[in-house]
Amino acid sequence: MAERLLVRALKGGKSTKILTLNGKRIKKMPTALGKLTGLKTLDFQNNQITIVCPQLSTLTQLTFLNLGNNLLEEVPEEMKYLTSLKKLHLFGNKISKFASGVCDGLQNLVLLNLNNNRLTWLPEELGRLTSLMYLSLNCNQLTGIPRTICFLKNLTELYLNYNLLSCIPEDIKYLKKLQRLSVARNNIEFLPEEFCDLKKLRLLDVAGNLIQIFPSGFQDLKLREFYCEGNPLFRKQPVMAGQREDLWHLREITARFIMNQLKEKNSFITHAIEAYPDIKTKMSQGKKCAICEKSFLTTWLECVQFVRPSKAWKISKNLKLIPLRVLLCSQRCFCHRGPNIFGIA
Repeated sequence: MAERLLVRALKGGKSTKILTLNGKRIKKMPTALGKLTGLKTLDFQNNQITIVCPQLSTLTQLTFLNLGNNLLEEVPEEMKYLTSLKKLHLFGNKISKFASGVCDGLQNLVLLNLNNNRLTWLPEELGRLTSLMYLSLNCNQLTGIPRTICFLKNLTELYLNYNLLSCIPEDIKYLKKLQRLSVARNNIEFLPEEFCDLKKLRLLDVAGNLIQIFPSGFQDLKLREFYCEGNPLFRKQPVMAGQREDLWHLREITARFIMNQLKEKNSFITHAIEAYPDIKTKMSQGKKCAICEKSFLTTWLECVQFVRPSKAWKISKNLKLIPLRVLLCSQRCFCHRGPNIFGIA
């Protein structure tokens, strides 16, 4: 059957646009593919292919390639010659690495599916896929997200479920077009404060992680769907505890003065600090008190504020309150907190 389909395609020569050899128990890609230079769609899903043929690199008009559910062990080098490729499916293989330079020619790629493989890392060159809009890496063994992925300016959907991720990089804030993010069933302990810069995010799935609290401002995201079941979220079960007195070092007192003068645009301080780049960098790391809104370096107390999820969100069952991380600068502010803010022991 596979032979008949290939012969029929070869008769069409360069005019053949689509070739589907799905589930034909093929172990080796036919070298005759090199004669089908007009191909737009090539489907070899559900076969037993371990390596692609060199002739694949001649299919420069190919826009869709499906090699899902085969036995490939790497993203092959031949891919870099497929300069028209827009959708690439490599799910369900044994891929553990990328061939060097494989991303160089894939400037038009908008979809990459690498689900159910054996990836433990991602190459920095993935950041060269500047047209990429959809990236799915579910069910691999990834322990981290490379910083370069956070600069894929056109990315709208990112799926990283069932990996070994322990954190999300702060640079995720640069994914300005991201609309759907799914990182369920990992080992993520917290979301960075910068996460709240994802203004276009509409779906977030963090179910089955180790998250206890969400960043301040999280409730202002314009989400439509939010799933967080299976996390050890803080619960609103307050207990009495002692309060410690304010005792700041001279460095902290000085830092607070400088930061708040900068906030008030004191011209003398603003000009003087330019001569001390190290101090300027340190001041840029200041935080804002959730009560008085003044700046500080050393957190006096980390607190949790419980807010109700937006009525516009489709949420996990039984989620009544969302715990948000808030920081206070002093005992005085703690005494003036609202009724839904509690210190974290």
